[in-house]
Amino acid sequence: MELGLDTLALLCATAFATGFVDAIAGGGGLLTIPALLLAGVPPVAAVATNKVQGTLSIISALFTYGRSGIVEWRAGLPMAAMSFAVGIIGALSVRILPKEAISALIPALLIAVALYFGLMRGMGDADRKSRLTRMAFILIVVPPIAFYDGFLGPGAGSFYALALIALQGFGITRTTAMAKLLNGGSNAGSLMLFSIAGSVLWPLGLGMGVCSMLGAQVGSRLAIKQGARLIRPLIVLTCCALSIKMLADPTNPVHVYLLNLHFPR
Repeated sequence: MELGLDTLALLCATAFATGFVDAIAGGGGLLTIPALLLAGVPPVAAVATNKVQGTLSIISALFTYGRSGIVEWRAGLPMAAMSFAVGIIGALSVRILPKEAISALIPALLIAVALYFGLMRGMGDADRKSRLTRMAFILIVVPPIAFYDGFLGPGAGSFYALALIALQGFGITRTTAMAKLLNGGSNAGSLMLFSIAGSVLWPLGLGMGVCSMLGAQVGSRLAIKQGARLIRPLIVLTCCALSIKMLADPTNPVHVYLLNLHFPR
């Protein structure tokens, strides 16, 4: 499909902002998917193309986090491998499982994440004692989040971050970097499936991806510099914004229920 230069410029600017937000708090799809839909990109192609820029953004952020020494590659790569494999399964299940039930649940989970990061005392950059063994975390915790990321996606990075802090005891800056690694695994898995299905608009996705990578560089460097002072409030704001957006969607079951409750037919 052909897009005007003004539309392309707007999409690239949105991708830059997405890369910046994603590198720190995740939830960048809150910006890019609506922008792609407004530009006239079909829904499946919009989700698939968003995976391209999202994956490139994660690679860019991981490069910066890795150079700073805050990515535990030895611990993280097995987690990422699991998230990659389960992300494929999640993407394969799109036509089988009812999205409505999951869409109704996710806003509540995002609000819970926001409350955890907003109210939890003593949350900073220092690592704490792990509450779950690494292998148990890979086998029990990573799969459901990776499945959701491949199946639907919004907020997956925040769910990874919550799990890493609560169960693995990582400090918040290290958590941000490790969440990118896991999110990158499930993102790449679903992207591979979308690619095989021919749903990706590659020229658009790669163009937005370059801008997203630049935004991720700015965001990741700022996150390293500011640490918990920046990451914590941005995660709270992103989760709240994403939950509000999902609840405002006219097709969301919770939205439909509340509408019928106040304005019965």
